[in-house]
Amino acid sequence: MASKSQQAKPIGVFDSGIGGLTVVKALMKQFPHENIVYFGDTARVPYGPKSPEVVREYAAQDTDFLVKHNVKMIVVACNTVSSVALEVVQKHSRVPVVGVIVPGAKAAVEATMKKRIGVIGTVGTINSNAYTNAIRQFDASATVIGQPCPLFVPLAEEGWIDHKATEMIAKEYLFPLKLQKIDTLVLGCTHYPILGKVIKSFFADNIILIDSGEATAIEVERVLDEHELRNSSTLKANVQFFVSDIPYRFMEIGERFLGQKLGRVRKAEGFF
Repeated sequence: MASKSQQAKPIGVFDSGIGGLTVVKALMKQFPHENIVYFGDTARVPYGPKSPEVVREYAAQDTDFLVKHNVKMIVVACNTVSSVALEVVQKHSRVPVVGVIVPGAKAAVEATMKKRIGVIGTVGTINSNAYTNAIRQFDASATVIGQPCPLFVPLAEEGWIDHKATEMIAKEYLFPLKLQKIDTLVLGCTHYPILGKVIKSFFADNIILIDSGEATAIEVERVLDEHELRNSSTLKANVQFFVSDIPYRFMEIGERFLGQKLGRVRKAEGFF
């Protein structure tokens, strides 16, 4: 059994920017007593359009930052890193690592009735076929249709949730998926749950949305229990936020993603 001091260590979470806060929100709901250290690489966001080589380099640096904060496990809240660089995180961390792809894929297979699953994400995530491969690991007979939706990221950050422009762009992106008669849609980018209402309304509610953040929290619970790493403390969790650039901007937008005040956001000194 892990010692109390080991159990009290924080869960490390990182993302290319702000979207990973939807994963932190799910973790905070599931584990109110788990300490968390979050790192958002706001200086180099977005990771989605970058080459796999560059993403792997960034992932190694993000992991090293969390390791220095003595974390007991790492949650890769970035779909792009989960797609192309999960093994880099595992190699650099030596603690349990959970990505968002496999939990999201598993939840989609469990939810679909028609075995017709759509996946929306960044260009990098969709081009990697990571979700398609993961879904087919769980059900080889499932049909998977991917669709990149890069403009959803800035729309979510602007808070354009009930905006005509968002509806028009959603229609443009999602129409091909509607034609394919999908019944389940994986939100393969941590920004996308913010636009869940717009996405669902386009399908006239005839769709099951899979929030990878919520699915990931369930997988984190399994890993914590397997390694006996759950924090036995009943004290309020200490949640720390670090970014590589512009903390005030992160704080401003982040409250929308987290659904509550963030408190202090610090610049990760000496990160570069």
